[in-house]
Amino acid sequence: MNIYTSSPDEQSIEGSIHRMQFLVDTIPTLLNQIPEAEFSQKTSPDTWSKKEILGHLIDSATNNHQRFIRLQYQDKPSIYYDQNEWVALSDYNSLDKNQIINFWAQYNSHLLHIIKNIALENLSKTGIVRVASEEKPLYFFINDYVAHLEHHLRQIIEY
Repeated sequence: MNIYTSSPDEQSIEGSIHRMQFLVDTIPTLLNQIPEAEFSQKTSPDTWSKKEILGHLIDSATNNHQRFIRLQYQDKPSIYYDQNEWVALSDYNSLDKNQIINFWAQYNSHLLHIIKNIALENLSKTGIVRVASEEKPLYFFINDYVAHLEHHLRQIIEY
């Protein structure tokens, strides 16, 4: 594991690592306490169920996995996706609750492993943010991913 201790960028990565580890260790147990009917319930046709929100976080994980790897060896990749299309086409509400919770936990454990092992010199390599078409460094994408996780997990459960 790389030890991040000296620059502000490294310190913010370390904070994200600790927050993500907490989420991976804590959230699955809390999610498993939600009854299946509540987990799959949509409050309206235009909103996501709790299960679909978790599915969206899996979609986000798959796209960020690409960012965390490709930014280290490609020149300014632009990686994005249409979140509503991904959720709709993945049909998360039809999945077993345990399957989606376990997959979320395992995938984020894997991403945590990747993040912990990013070479220090790669944290400043850049990729393109689709919305603004601007370059951002890898450490931005890591911190943004963890903040995104926290935002959506708080829509599902209190922790």
